[in-house]
Amino acid sequence: MGTTPFPYFISLFLLLLCFEACLRVGGANVGCRERERQALLHFKHGVVDDYRVLSSWGNEEDKKDCCKWRGVDCNNQTGHVIRLDLHGTGFDGMGDFLFLGGKIGHSLAELQHLKHLNLSWNHFEGILPTQLGNLSNLQSLDLHSYFGDMTCGNLDWLSRLPLLTHLDLSWVNLSKAIHWPQAINKMPSLTELYLRDTQLPPIIPTISISHINSSASLAVLDLSSNGLTSSIYPWLFNFSSSLVHLELSGNDLNGSIPDAFGNMTSLAYLGLSGNELRGSIPDAFGNICTLAHLDLSWNQLEGEIPKSLRDLCNLQVLLLSQNNLTGLLEKDYPACSNNTLEVLYLSNNRFRGSFPDLSGFSQLRALDLGFNQLNGTLPESIGQLAQLEELFIPSNSLQGTVSANHLFGLSELVYLDLSFNSLAFNISLEQVPQFQAEEIKLASCKLGPRFPNWLQTQKRLQELDISVSGISDVIPNWFWNLTSNLRWLNISNNHISGTLPNSTSYPSYCGIDMSSNCLEGSIPQILFNNYWLDLSKNMFSGSISLSCGTTNQPGRGLSHLDLSNNRLSGELPNCWEQWKDLIVLNLANNNFSGKIKDSIGLLHEMQTLHLRNNSFTGALPSSLKHCRALRLIDLGKNKLSGKITAWMGGSLSDLVVLNLRSNEFNGSIPSSLCQLKQIQMLDLSSNNLSGKIPKCLKNLTAMAQKGSQVLSYKTFSNSSTLPSYVDNTLVQWKGKEREYKKTLGLIKSIDFSSNKLIGEIPIEVTDLVELVSLNLSRNNLIGSIPATIGQLKLLDFLDLSQNQLNGRIPDNLSQIAGLSVLDLSNNTLSGKIPLGTQLQSFDASKYEGNPGLCGPPLKRCPEDEPGEVSCTTGLSSKKEEIQDDANNIWFYGNIVLGFIIGFWGVCGTLLFNSSWQYAYFQFLSKIKDWLYVTTIVNMNRI
Repeated sequence: MGTTPFPYFISLFLLLLCFEACLRVGGANVGCRERERQALLHFKHGVVDDYRVLSSWGNEEDKKDCCKWRGVDCNNQTGHVIRLDLHGTGFDGMGDFLFLGGKIGHSLAELQHLKHLNLSWNHFEGILPTQLGNLSNLQSLDLHSYFGDMTCGNLDWLSRLPLLTHLDLSWVNLSKAIHWPQAINKMPSLTELYLRDTQLPPIIPTISISHINSSASLAVLDLSSNGLTSSIYPWLFNFSSSLVHLELSGNDLNGSIPDAFGNMTSLAYLGLSGNELRGSIPDAFGNICTLAHLDLSWNQLEGEIPKSLRDLCNLQVLLLSQNNLTGLLEKDYPACSNNTLEVLYLSNNRFRGSFPDLSGFSQLRALDLGFNQLNGTLPESIGQLAQLEELFIPSNSLQGTVSANHLFGLSELVYLDLSFNSLAFNISLEQVPQFQAEEIKLASCKLGPRFPNWLQTQKRLQELDISVSGISDVIPNWFWNLTSNLRWLNISNNHISGTLPNSTSYPSYCGIDMSSNCLEGSIPQILFNNYWLDLSKNMFSGSISLSCGTTNQPGRGLSHLDLSNNRLSGELPNCWEQWKDLIVLNLANNNFSGKIKDSIGLLHEMQTLHLRNNSFTGALPSSLKHCRALRLIDLGKNKLSGKITAWMGGSLSDLVVLNLRSNEFNGSIPSSLCQLKQIQMLDLSSNNLSGKIPKCLKNLTAMAQKGSQVLSYKTFSNSSTLPSYVDNTLVQWKGKEREYKKTLGLIKSIDFSSNKLIGEIPIEVTDLVELVSLNLSRNNLIGSIPATIGQLKLLDFLDLSQNQLNGRIPDNLSQIAGLSVLDLSNNTLSGKIPLGTQLQSFDASKYEGNPGLCGPPLKRCPEDEPGEVSCTTGLSSKKEEIQDDANNIWFYGNIVLGFIIGFWGVCGTLLFNSSWQYAYFQFLSKIKDWLYVTTIVNMNRI
């Protein structure tokens, strides 16, 4: 039979090769498996796809192959789905955030070959399906969502994922996952774990947790913003040998930092910011020679920076901001032996002493020592840090001169902030620094009196703040050439003069603050193309009708406009529809006139409206009721007339401040104002209002409850440093107009003074127990002061003068300990002023005009006058007193004698005569029965 011929093996080998090739070609065209395709379609049916993220998924002929669907990857040979990535795609060109909604269906458990599942940054809600634990091949699972509408009751299902290395459940509600540490311990392959802001329940200290064998592979752990306490430490230190990245910021860790952190010898990143840590930085940190990032900000640490920390040779990022450290920052801060320190952040502490010598840190890229108590001068050695990109030293007590030697060698500098120090700049145009900065902030530094010419070399500026810098000069023409890319410009609080040129070189869509200068002339039209424009407290004049020619795009328009305290005049423009993004409008203290146009009602986003101290006339436009976001209205000191309309209370329910003082409004106070639940300052004074004070004022609940509204707004911008706008208004306080800004929310006041109000002061007003100021003076009010006025314990100012109030001053008024201003003059009050150190401390003029009122500080009351004795009548008066005493003795003696005789005349007879006793007590019993029957009958009738 012989052996198999050699050509046979050759043929068989070629056949196998051909078969393998066919398999590969066929595999490329296999497409996804039908069962998995149906599972994906079932998943699609359960989600909300408003942005057509899954538009390529379907049953149509050209969509049959699910391996070609968006976010789906398959194995080329088997056709099994191995990756599903449908994470939120961020903002599109129209400003929309593309994401899926609805719920995650359990049908995904059918994708048995899935290795990577990413559904992050979507808006899924409901319960996370624990069936995902059936995906035994899963290596990476990312379900984190900033929306935080998904919950998971336990993490036990994770133990069925033995290959999982990456897990991110950030912002998933895990508040009921009590045994989460044990679940993590049962994941042998886990390398990265992110559980940020998941509301993790606190660990219950048990022996079992600290002794369970933990994963030796866990390298990255993020448990930030969970409110965890120090009970986390025993479980945490089980991973000492493996952890490289540990984030615990935003928790409730307290006490000192455990020395056990020093055993984490592989740690490169440690975040402990935003806790309640106290004490000093432990020396054990010196053992972590691999540490590259340390964040201890927002704690209550103190003491000196330990030497052990300076031995961290590989330290690259050191964040110690927002602490209460009290040690001195030494001059000779020793450099690491390998000179690898790149970023040093020590801001917002209490470091004192002179600025440290950092000349040895040649690789330093970022330095932040802001918000400390450093003093002395800025050493020229700072100029030797050739790699420095960020230099932040704001809000210290540095003095002296900054010359070209300080900045000339910083060729890589991008961010410079030396603001709020006492530094004077002495840099000429011939000594221009070599850097091209994007941000320069030198507020409160001495740059003037001339405009700093060296700034004209900066061609990449995006933010520039040279406010309060002593400049008394005209803005040079070259200045506008470097502003085209600006996002924020602040030259406020100087003495800059001159006019603004009409040119096209101004920045657009920028925040501009030129307030508190001496600028004059008209306002260039192009400036209205920015999102923040503050030209207040200057001398600008003319009309602002040119503002109607702006070209802002929807959603990118002017949101903050402050032209107050200028000399602008004319009527308001009638083109408010182009400023629909406006949040703050302040035109106070100008010379505007005419009626307020109806188109102002198109400003639906407006929260602040200041038109105070102009010459506006006519009634309030009814369209204003559409501005439902309004929180402050100040229309005081105008010539507005008509009635205060009812819609103001019903439509503007978010109002915190309503100031209509010094106008010509008439009619009664509408009861609808009682619907202003948030109102804290209500000023209707100096008008022609009549009628009674509404009793429903007790419904102004913000004046009866603790807490205050914060009137500050963050208008939209692309600048990270744009300040929040803090609202302000003038308040008639203690006889003077005072501007309140940051403390405006604390003023809870009612001022109805100088009107024609009648009737009594409603007792319901005294239910507003958080009132600080109440002024009802100069009206025609009658009746008495409410007897419960003493309930207003927080009153600092009370003026009821020049009314027709009568009766006595309530005694409990003297119990208001904080009352510093009181005026009850020119009424018809009577009686004695209640005794108490408070009421007697006021000047007598605060009570005058009340003829029947007496007692300190006024004249004595008649009953308090002592008896008068003269030389000629003293003897007779004495005889009269003796005679009166004798008469009193005789009178009281007769009373006692009559009682004795009467008592024994009746009781003695009853005592010794039994028949009389029986008759007497029978008589009393009949009277008792008669009273009882009569009472019952009358009650039944009622």
